[in-house]
Amino acid sequence: MIIDVVQRGDTLWSIANQYGSTVQNIAAANQLPNPNKLLIGQSLVIPIGATQHVIRRGETLWQIAQRYGVPIQTIIQINQLTHPSMLNVGTEIIIPPKTYVVQAGDTLGTIAQRFGTTVREIMRANRLTQATILVGTSLTIPFTKPVIDVNAYIINMGETGGREVREVGEHLTYMSPFGYIMQTDGSLSSIRDEQAIQAARATNVAPIMCITNFTFQDPGTTLAHTILSNTQLQERLLTNVINIMNAKGYRGLNIDFENVRQTDRELYNQFLQRAVNRLHPLGYFVSTALAPKTSSEQKGLLYEAHDYAAHGRIVDFVVLMTYEWGYRFGPPQAISPLNQIRRVIDYAVTVIPRNKIFMGFQLYARDWLLPHVKGQEAETFDMQEAIRRADKYNASIQYDRISQTPFYRYTDEQGKQHEVWFEDARSAQAKFDLVKDYRLRGISYWVLGYPFPQNWLLLENNFIVRKI
Repeated sequence: MIIDVVQRGDTLWSIANQYGSTVQNIAAANQLPNPNKLLIGQSLVIPIGATQHVIRRGETLWQIAQRYGVPIQTIIQINQLTHPSMLNVGTEIIIPPKTYVVQAGDTLGTIAQRFGTTVREIMRANRLTQATILVGTSLTIPFTKPVIDVNAYIINMGETGGREVREVGEHLTYMSPFGYIMQTDGSLSSIRDEQAIQAARATNVAPIMCITNFTFQDPGTTLAHTILSNTQLQERLLTNVINIMNAKGYRGLNIDFENVRQTDRELYNQFLQRAVNRLHPLGYFVSTALAPKTSSEQKGLLYEAHDYAAHGRIVDFVVLMTYEWGYRFGPPQAISPLNQIRRVIDYAVTVIPRNKIFMGFQLYARDWLLPHVKGQEAETFDMQEAIRRADKYNASIQYDRISQTPFYRYTDEQGKQHEVWFEDARSAQAKFDLVKDYRLRGISYWVLGYPFPQNWLLLENNFIVRKI
């Protein structure tokens, strides 16, 4: 699978012809709102067996060929390289897929074992509906992929939440309904999570119970202090958590204390240890959500009580909330800029084991009015709407190389100017590359309910998602 960025004069037919695909396959893969009109700067996922590689400093063609198990000459031919010994850093080249001709005695299992992949991956790559294969059949062999865990939070409950989980459950390890709100007496608010849990079980996804002190009306600072300063209250809270987990079939707990005072930092760490001591003997895992810090000394109510080193030592894994730089009440900017995410991960891996870290990934776009007025709320919607809106107003999509994020500007019917920041195939791939480069445990999406078909295609193309 490769990514193509639309240039002036491109049509879906010309792009399909260039890559040996079809108009129908590309339109379906990207769920294009208007297949007859492509936008300059729009990125498209091309559903073919090839992949892309960006030349890094010091790489040779021999090393790249060895990495992908493809003959050097094949790479030279498909990319029409006239000087293969001179590779420019940053150049994107296409790597064709490996192929294998089925021999007598072969099964998909033995072929998968030989090439370090899985039967499921081979069936997907070749669109096989059954595991029976005929001698002489030429199979595309998928590229080797790392295995990761994928979590997704949901905020819609009832049937809507269940439908959202069913739609993408094949791509998830965990599902976390957000959330049970802590009360001052150690009880928890109720949520209608039954249908989401049922959908999780049907798609082999492990449900995680999420508790929080935070609501959109109350930052939760006082509530956090009330709970964290009273051990009896904490024990009552954990007993209520365990009762709900037992009754509903949750597999683990995600703790989301936000806006905690710096003076409650050690109390928070002690609560985490208490939670682990209560839940581990019962077979439950414990995780936390962490504000995106870049150093242990970072100031501010969001950050000071989140002790990365303690969380990394005490709990089973952490979710880095690496999103919301482009805050809905703030000025227009990338919501999840790669340069900022990298700074957070650079710090996190110094104090938290890499196999405990989930990188946060947002699934929504935002539209800000210009000029921005402090406190004015941006409109939040899905990536498909971002493309529809760009199409409606004939906007050209630009790409910010520092944040690795697409954006565009347009003028509406009332003459008002807007700036939209969203995610596309390029920005999603850049984030997936970050997960691979840092060898992280996985990805955590905030939040289901915003369609982004390119993301799920690329996730499947880059990783094998672990199921438990």
